[in-house]
Amino acid sequence: MKSTFIWYPGDYEIWLGNKMNNRRTERGAFFPPFWKTDSHYVTVEFSKEVCLEQEETIDIVAEGTYNLKLDGKLQFGMPSTFTVPAGNHKICIKVHNQATPPTLFVEGKTINSDSSWKVTYEDKEWIDESGKASDTSATTYMDAGYWNFDSPDKLPSKFQLCREKKEAVCVERKNFGILADFGKETFGFLTLNHIKGDKGKIHIYYGESQEEAMDKDYCETLDKIAIDGWDITDLATKKSYHRVSEDFTLESSKAFRYVYIEVEGDIVIGKPSMEYEYLPETYRGSFRCNDEEVNRIWDIGAYTMHITTRECFIDGIKRDRWVWSGDAIQSYLMNYYLFFDQDTVKRTIWQLRGKDPVSAHINTIMDYTFFWFKSIADYYLYTGDKHFVVQIYPRMQTMMDHVLSRTNENGMVEGLAGDWVFVDWADFPMDKHGALSFEQILFCKSLETMQQCAQLVGNSADEAKYSKLAKELRAKLLPTFWNEEKSALVHNVKSGSLQQGEQVNKFANMFAIILNYLSEEQKEIVMQKVMLNPDVLKITTPYMRFYELEAICSRGMQTEVLPEIKSYWGGMLRQGATTFWEKYIPEETGTQHLAMYGRPYGKSLCHAWGASPIYLLGKYFLGIKPTKPGYEEYIIKPSLGGLQWMEGTVPTPFGSIYVKMTDEEIIVKSDGGKGTLIYNDIIMEIPANEIKSIKYT
Repeated sequence: MKSTFIWYPGDYEIWLGNKMNNRRTERGAFFPPFWKTDSHYVTVEFSKEVCLEQEETIDIVAEGTYNLKLDGKLQFGMPSTFTVPAGNHKICIKVHNQATPPTLFVEGKTINSDSSWKVTYEDKEWIDESGKASDTSATTYMDAGYWNFDSPDKLPSKFQLCREKKEAVCVERKNFGILADFGKETFGFLTLNHIKGDKGKIHIYYGESQEEAMDKDYCETLDKIAIDGWDITDLATKKSYHRVSEDFTLESSKAFRYVYIEVEGDIVIGKPSMEYEYLPETYRGSFRCNDEEVNRIWDIGAYTMHITTRECFIDGIKRDRWVWSGDAIQSYLMNYYLFFDQDTVKRTIWQLRGKDPVSAHINTIMDYTFFWFKSIADYYLYTGDKHFVVQIYPRMQTMMDHVLSRTNENGMVEGLAGDWVFVDWADFPMDKHGALSFEQILFCKSLETMQQCAQLVGNSADEAKYSKLAKELRAKLLPTFWNEEKSALVHNVKSGSLQQGEQVNKFANMFAIILNYLSEEQKEIVMQKVMLNPDVLKITTPYMRFYELEAICSRGMQTEVLPEIKSYWGGMLRQGATTFWEKYIPEETGTQHLAMYGRPYGKSLCHAWGASPIYLLGKYFLGIKPTKPGYEEYIIKPSLGGLQWMEGTVPTPFGSIYVKMTDEEIIVKSDGGKGTLIYNDIIMEIPANEIKSIKYT
């Protein structure tokens, strides 16, 4: 492996995510996350055992102050080059950096910094009275973390997303200022061009809609700057800048389509532009069909995913810009059918978990902790990356210890002080007290994930422990929550008792279908009594529509789902959406669809969880899903669902899988793995690198 910068696993990811999470502002005010923020270890030891036939000179670059030991002997200064003699040796480089994560780059003929180096943040060495250092250490060594910083001048601490200049598509005079329209939802840094004048102020109001940008009193984000000759001051941060030209790009990135600008004093500005900021991604997945509205839904979903894929997967680009576990798990799943970007998945999982000790649920939300566990099982299934599971497993253990410490006398979880029990932004009263069936199903899946991962890392004691806990909880689910009269799982049981509540909603029932916690007979009953029943309380967020439609697709009812996709996501497009929203209620008129959280423009109009058709079309229409980790084995079970034809590719670790289906033929090509095509009574093996075609009419 070539040389790359390395660090303690999770440290750089946490640090980078912290920078991103703390860029949120609300009307010019700094707005940090309201959960515990962890940081990197400030001193890290990097070590490597080598066996050299001849001496070798290595180059060393570190972010921080460092020392070097060869076979336990401290070397002079901070050598940027060092010659390692022939023979067997142990190289140890200890790096200290309070400001940014300690990172290391070593390059030689055979000695190169990579994931084979061992790292620790506490060497636990000691020195006796004779001055001799201990020969052994009680510390736990991890494999080094890394990403793609593959040259000595490509410092991890200097990482920036890419930028591309974009022009406004329309600029017009409005009221006392100018309104710029950039044509679609976007994200980046506004550039004020051709600034002239000596002294004054510039007021900038951003909006995902024209109404928001023009509403100076209630728009969610804004900037105010003062001009004094060639000097500019950001009035929110008090930072000052000296211009070197008539153009000035603001330091703070924002989400917007529209920007309204007013000026004071003798200041005059020209047509504004922007620097669009993005993470480079390759669209490895694709989907096309005879229905142009569905094609547009796929395209807008893909753009929504891309613009919310940043240092980590974030929720929405305007308001929070934070990493939320419930949002992220859906981004991961959509990513597996669009980019297959493993690095951003891993960064986000590390960032969400943070460090020990655990003092609260992830994002303070109980269900988001369980989604975090499930995301690791999903990651392993799609990628086959066992090494990541081994690295993250110790933090899975301590996270689960926290969960188990908060179970009730029945071994179930319920909201305690400091816990946010979320489930969904529901438009109906939902009792969050007692043991919720939804939470127990996710908890049970988390225990099963722990059992699977314990087996994977070779921890037999944990495997037995979590197997027992999962079986015990699973055995309690139906006796506790299944109601024969309602033919469904009830929402909750009262605190301190097993008395069932009256409400039946879709949340627990659809997860019970997806995760196979119901018998085939019960699944059919629940489909009719709950999932397809118009009298059952409706889901209005794309967040839970994701799972609602997955549950229906999992029963082979794509013909029921396609009209829902066209109605729900097509409905947003007909409202003028250029990215998909945090929530959509078709009955809302005028500017009602912009409001949320008691604020007229509180709703995010570019929210990652809005892109779920990417996942549904790839997994359940093209019908491609792995059955063994890393697509070692997979199935293709295509369904037109009312379309006349469709074709698309799904990315995998070995390349891609292509499917085309018409009303009379299925064509399949795969770059690897062992595939099985299933359609009605047709079962066909799919060899790698061969085109297979079947006629089925």
